[in-house]
Amino acid sequence: LYFSIGYLVLYPGLGTFKGMLDWTSTGQYEREVAIADAKYGPLFKKFQEMPIIAVADDPDARRMGERLFVNYCATCHGSDARGARGFPNLRDNDWLYGGSPEIIEQTILSGRSGVMPAWKDALGGDAGVADAAEYVFSLSGRNVDQEAAARGAEKYQTLCVACHGADGTGMQALGAPNLTDNIWLHGGSSKQVMETIAMGRTGVMPPHRDFLGEDKVHLLAAYIYSLSTGQEELEE
Repeated sequence: LYFSIGYLVLYPGLGTFKGMLDWTSTGQYEREVAIADAKYGPLFKKFQEMPIIAVADDPDARRMGERLFVNYCATCHGSDARGARGFPNLRDNDWLYGGSPEIIEQTILSGRSGVMPAWKDALGGDAGVADAAEYVFSLSGRNVDQEAAARGAEKYQTLCVACHGADGTGMQALGAPNLTDNIWLHGGSSKQVMETIAMGRTGVMPPHRDFLGEDKVHLLAAYIYSLSTGQEELEE
């Protein structure tokens, strides 16, 4: 009882009364961030002035990048960075927008927004969607219904080639996936691919420039680059 009374006197908890200590969770967070920045800021700055490839070669930098990743990225991409349905695997070297150090950094800083239009009506309904899916599967070497794939190929050249390319290898400038490598962001079953073609997909990677700052993003980019090149696994 005494503890509860003392707590309510010192901290907010009674209507609009802010407590004698004038404590807020936001204020505490800001103080903790300021302490961390004062402690690690010079080290962040040191790595920020190095090329990403050089940072990725530094074990200490990778460990710092890993901690940042676990805190800020694992919710979507997983603690092991292997992603989940709708969230890219960052270890497989399959990149929607490109996997160079500079592009990875730009993606984290500015974010990405991708849209796959819904094509069910343009394809003439479910049958046309199924034909298009058969052709898409043929691009990655799957066994398909050849007649259906041939019909789908005609639709592909009309509706899909502008983004995914004549050979199906995609277009990183648009974030259009490679359809030939059997890697599927939203699932690769017949049902899932037909759903993607019929209903479309949207994907958003939020920008982190303002939230994390360029120094931390530089470390994150180096860590993610090390995952896709196997450097982090070699260290283990």
